[in-house]
Amino acid sequence: MLEKIPAPTPRENLRALIIDSQNLVHSVIKPALHSLGVSYVTSAFNEFHAKRLYHARHYDIVFLSFNVSRDKDGFHLFEELKYLNFIKSTTTVVFLSAETSTELVNCVVELQPDDFWVKPLKRSLIQQRLNYLLQIKFKLHKMLYCMQANEYSSAMYYAERQLNDDSLKEYHPRIRRLIGNCLIKLHDYEGAQRYFETLSCTMKQGWVSIGLANALLLQDKLEEAQDLIDKLVTRRDTRFLTYDLLAQYFIEKGKFDLAYEQTRQASKLAPRNMERNKRLWELARLNHDNLGQLSAVKSMEKNAKNSIHDSPQLLLNVIRTTIDVATTSTDEEAEQYLRAAELEIEKLSLQPEVQKSCDEQLSILKARVLCCTGKKNVAEAMIKDFTTETHEYTLEDNLDKMKAFHELGLREKATSVLNGLRAQLESDSFRSIVVSKYLEEESHQREEIRFTTKELKGMAATNYKKSRLLPTFTNLYQAFTLSPRDKQIAFNLLKVIVELKERDELENNHLKVTDKVMKVLLNESLTKLQRQRLEQYAEKLDIDLHADKYEIVTGVFNRKSG
Repeated sequence: MLEKIPAPTPRENLRALIIDSQNLVHSVIKPALHSLGVSYVTSAFNEFHAKRLYHARHYDIVFLSFNVSRDKDGFHLFEELKYLNFIKSTTTVVFLSAETSTELVNCVVELQPDDFWVKPLKRSLIQQRLNYLLQIKFKLHKMLYCMQANEYSSAMYYAERQLNDDSLKEYHPRIRRLIGNCLIKLHDYEGAQRYFETLSCTMKQGWVSIGLANALLLQDKLEEAQDLIDKLVTRRDTRFLTYDLLAQYFIEKGKFDLAYEQTRQASKLAPRNMERNKRLWELARLNHDNLGQLSAVKSMEKNAKNSIHDSPQLLLNVIRTTIDVATTSTDEEAEQYLRAAELEIEKLSLQPEVQKSCDEQLSILKARVLCCTGKKNVAEAMIKDFTTETHEYTLEDNLDKMKAFHELGLREKATSVLNGLRAQLESDSFRSIVVSKYLEEESHQREEIRFTTKELKGMAATNYKKSRLLPTFTNLYQAFTLSPRDKQIAFNLLKVIVELKERDELENNHLKVTDKVMKVLLNESLTKLQRQRLEQYAEKLDIDLHADKYEIVTGVFNRKSG
C-alpha cells in the first residue's frame, strides 16, 4: 500500500550539482539557476569530487558532461550514480555533450535523462529550458513518485490527470508513453494493445509502434507483430529498441539462436551497456560461438574501464574465453590464442592484490593452458587438490574449474561442480533461463563425452586414415556436439556420412545427424567453394536443400510454422 506522497521540494530548497571539467559550462549554468530561484548550486570538476559530494548530500538537479574527466566519461558516471540510487525518478538530469554520434546518443537514451544539451551551450536558451524542466518535475511529482514506488495503477491515475494540463503539452508524449508502460507492467496486454493502437492513429513516434509490438508479442500475436516489426527494424529511431524487444521475446520462448542474433545487432548500436553485453556473452556461449563469446567479453572489458563494473574478473573472463577458443582451433591458431592467454595471466599474476584474491582462478587458467599444450600431468598436479565447492566462487570461476577438471579427464569432479552451479542462478531471471539451459547441455555433454574438441578431431583423423569410418563418425559427431558452429567439423562429418552410404553402412542415426549438420551449415556464412561442396554432398545423399525442413527463415518469425 502506497504511503502518503510527500510534497515536492520548493524551488528555493532545491540542490543542483554541475559536473563538468570546463569552467565555462559552470559560469553559464550557475547564474541561470540562481535567476530561477535555485540558490544551492555546487560545482564538481571531476567524477571523484562528484561522488564525494553525492555521498554527503542529496541533489535534485544534476548537469552531467560526457567528457567529465580523463579517467571516467559522463556515461559511466551517469550509470554509476543511477546504480547507487543517487539519481532517482524524481531527479532532474541534463546530459551535456559536444559529441552527438549515434552510438553515444543510443547509450544515453537508455539511461533516460530529462534533457540532452549539445555544447557549446546557448545562454539565451538555458534559462528558458531550465524553467520548463523545473515546472515539469514539480507538476509530475506525484506521478513520478508512484512510478519510483512501482505503484503503476496510481501512476496511471496521476498521468491521466496531467494530460488535461495544457502547460504540460510538450511533455504529453512522455506521459502517454508512461501510461502504456504501466499497462504492460500490470500485465494488461490486451488493454495495452488497444491503447497503443489508438495512439498510433494520431501519433507517429517510434515508441508508440514499439509499445504496440511489445503488447502483440506478449499475447503471441505473431502475424500482426511481424508486419509491424518488418517496418520497425528498417527505421533508425526504432531499430535498436526492436532488437532488444525481440531478443527478450525469443529468450522467453527458448529460441536462443534467434535471441542471440537480435542481441548482437542491439549491441552494435549501443556497445556500452554492460547488462546487454552479459546477455550477448551468455547467448554466444549457449550457441557454442566461441569467437562471439570472445568478442563480447573483450567489449565488456574495454567499455568497463574506470566504471563501476571495472574489475580483474573481466580480464579473467577474457583469458578464459581465449582458452575456450584455443580448444576448438587449429594447432597454429590455438598456439596464438594460448600465447595471448599466457601473457595476460602473467600480467595479472604480477599484481599483488589480484594474485592474492584470485590465486585459485589463476592456477586453473595456467592448468588449462598446460593441458592444451599436452602437459596434462603438470596441469593435474596443480589443481588435483582443489575442491568442487561452488558457493564461495562466481559462476564463471566455477565453469572454468569444471572445464579444467573435464579437460584433465576428472569427470566426477567436473560433474560435481556442474551439479553445484544451479543454486547460483535463482536470483537472476535471465540467467535462470539461459544459463540453466547451458548447464543442462553441459551436464549431458560432459557425462557422455570424455574428450575435448581438439582431442576428438585428432582421434577422428587417426581413425579415418585407417579407414575406420564408424569410429571416425563417432569422434566427429561428439566434436560437432561440443562445437556445432565449427564448419570444418561439419563438412568432415558429411564427408564420412557420404562414404558410409557408398559402403552401404548408412543407418537412421547417421541420417538424423545429417539433418542437424545441414541445418547448421545452411544458417552459416559459406564461401562459394563451401556452398558447392555442400551441394555436392547433398546430391550424393539424395537431399533436397530446398525442402521445407531446411528452409532458411528470412523474417523474424516463420510464417509457415507460426
